[in-house]
Amino acid sequence: MKAFLKQIRVSPKKANLVAALVRNKKVQEATDILDFTQKKSAPILSKLIKSATANAENNFNQKAENLYIKEIIVNEGPTYKRSIPISKGRTHPLLKRTTHIRVFLEATASPDTTEKQELKTKPKTDIKK
Repeated sequence: MKAFLKQIRVSPKKANLVAALVRNKKVQEATDILDFTQKKSAPILSKLIKSATANAENNFNQKAENLYIKEIIVNEGPTYKRSIPISKGRTHPLLKRTTHIRVFLEATASPDTTEKQELKTKPKTDIKK
C-alpha cells in the first residue's frame, strides 16, 4: 500500500522536516497533525497519505483505522537552474529544488486475529498417566 509524488516544488530538506512529524504514526493521527502544521509541504503530504489510504482501501480491502505509516521517503528531484541579474551584466544562480516523496502504509494486526494466532501456537499438553 503505497503512493508516490514526483517533482514537487519544495526543497527536500523542508519536506523531510514535515515528514519526520508523521513517521510511524497511525493514518488518522498523521492527517490531524498535518492539518495544523503551518508548512508548505504539509497539505501536499496530507493529500499523499490520503491517496495511499484510498489505495489500501480499494485495492487491498484494508480499513483506514488499521493503517499506519510504515515509511516516508523524501528524495531530491531535479533542480531547476535559474539566474537573477546583478550589476555589471553578471548573474547569480538560483537553484529551484524539487522533491520526490514516497509513502508506504501497513496494516496493524487487529486484536481478533492476534488472539486466534495465540490459540493456534499454544502447545498442546496432554498428560496421560
